[in-house]
Order: sequence, then C-alpha cells, then structure tokens
Amino acid sequence: MPDTISQQQKQKQKKYEAYVKKVTPAHSLPLNMGKAFLTGGIICTLGQFILNTAKSMGADKEAAGTWCSVILILLSVLLTGFNLYSKIGKFGGAGSLVPITGFANSVASSAIEFQAEGQVFGIGCKIFTIAGPVILYGLLSSWILGIFYYILKIMEVIS
Repeated sequence: MPDTISQQQKQKQKKYEAYVKKVTPAHSLPLNMGKAFLTGGIICTLGQFILNTAKSMGADKEAAGTWCSVILILLSVLLTGFNLYSKIGKFGGAGSLVPITGFANSVASSAIEFQAEGQVFGIGCKIFTIAGPVILYGLLSSWILGIFYYILKIMEVIS
C-alpha cells in the first residue's frame, strides 16, 4: 500500500513538473540583452538629441544639460501617466531603467498608485518611499567620498 501512495505522489510530481515546464515562458538571454540595449540606446539617443538641440539654440553646456534632464523627466512622467512606460519596460527590460527616466518613472508610478490615499499620506509619503533611499544613499556616498578626497588631499596623494 505505501508503494502505491509513493508512486501516485511521483506521478503527481511528474505531472506538476510537466505543467510548470509548459507554462513557464522561455527567455532568450541574447534577445533580452538586445532589447535592453536598443531601448536604453533610444532613450540615450533622445537625450543626446535634446542636448545637441539646446546647444545649437545657444545654451551653454550646463543649461543644455538642465534642459535635457527636465525634458527627459517630463517625458518619462507623461509616459508613466498614460501607462506607456510600463509597456516600454516590458519590452526593453533593464534598458528602460536608464537612471533619470527610470527613477522618474518609479516616483511617478508610486504617486499614481497611492493617490487615492490622499495628498499627504498617499502621494507625499509614497513618493519619498522611492526617492528617500536614493537621496539618502547619494548623500551618504558623496559624504564618504568627500572624506576620502580630503584625506588624500592632506596626504598630498592628489593635488
């Protein structure tokens, strides 16, 4: 009797494994890498186009960089609001996480998701759930690097 139970369990296990294998999507690493490269490349090319356009209109390097950042953030937030950025992310994977647009998307999507909870506890708190750690670790790492720079400067390793 115990042998039949164990055989039944083995058959169930085999059926389950076959089912999992059937429903699990097959991913092609080279294809996913190509899509990420294409998506990130398009975003970066758009940024370079904005940068070059601003420079050709008479903006200096710093002002052109500011315009580029602002326009990329605006486009990312608009695409998130119209639920298009998630489709870009689904296609391009990590390529859609180019720092400025990916960060703007994550902040905007959390604000949209929790807007029903109100201005302060919904939108305000959830935006800082995403932005807070980025700001914290950015400040912390820049402070630590500043200390290293200061020490190296005192030791006259760097001039």
